[in-house]
Amino acid sequence: MRMPTVFISHGAPVLVLTQTPASQFLRSLSTHVPPPRAILVVSAHWEAPQPTLGLSDDTIHDFYGFPKPLYEMHYKAPVARGVATRAMELLKPHHAITDATRGRDHGVWSPLILAWPQADVPIVQLSLIGGATPKTHYDIGRALAPLRDEGVLIIGSGSATHNLRARPTPAPAEWATRFVAWLDETLETGNDEALLDWQRSAPYAEINHPSPEHFDPIFVARGAAAGEKARTLHASYEFGSLSMNAYAFGG
Repeated sequence: MRMPTVFISHGAPVLVLTQTPASQFLRSLSTHVPPPRAILVVSAHWEAPQPTLGLSDDTIHDFYGFPKPLYEMHYKAPVARGVATRAMELLKPHHAITDATRGRDHGVWSPLILAWPQADVPIVQLSLIGGATPKTHYDIGRALAPLRDEGVLIIGSGSATHNLRARPTPAPAEWATRFVAWLDETLETGNDEALLDWQRSAPYAEINHPSPEHFDPIFVARGAAAGEKARTLHASYEFGSLSMNAYAFGG
C-alpha cells in the first residue's frame, strides 16, 4: 500500500498539555493514515547546510518559558535506522549525511506524542536546508517518494501560518484567513507552480511567514506526492493568527 504524505501545523509546545481543536486532531492523526512501518519527519526547527538525518532518540526541549511538565516529557520511539539508510541512498544526489548525536526537536515529538503516544513506531528526523528554495525542498520530497511504497509515512511539520508576534483583534486576522484560503485552493487544484512561488503568488505572504522555515516542510511533503490529490485533514486557528491546518497528499 502506498502511504500518503502529510503536512501538519505543530503549534506551540504547550499544545500537548491543552484541549483544543488542533490537539484533538493530532490525537486522531493515526486514524487518518494507514498504520506506518516507520515515520520520517521534516521539522521547521532543524535547518542544516545539507540534508541531515538525526540518529539519536534524545528529546530536545528547544523552548523556554513554558510549564515544567513539558520539560519532563520524553519521546523514546525507536530510531528508524533502516529508513535513514534508505533515505541516504535516495538523497545521494543531494549530498545527505547523518548526525549520530542529533535528537528530536519539538516539531517532531510534540505532535507525535499525541498521535502515537505509545512511541512504538520507529522514527527518523530529516533536516531542512537552511536558505534553500522551495524547489530544492520539493525535489528532496520527490527523491524520497519511494519510501511511501515501503510503508514509511513522510510528515512535514511546520505551520500553515507563523507570525507569533501578531495577536489580532478581532480574530482570526483577515491576512491569515486570506493566505489560508489561497493555500487551500492552491493545494486542492494541484497548482504546484503557484505553491513553489508562494512568496509572490500568495496574499500577505510576508506577514504570515516573516521567515520561511515553518512553511518549508510543506514542500517536502508535497514533493513526495507530486501530482497526487491533496485534501484538508484539519482547519482551526490559535492565538488569532496561527493556522493549525493540516493536509494529506496522495495515498
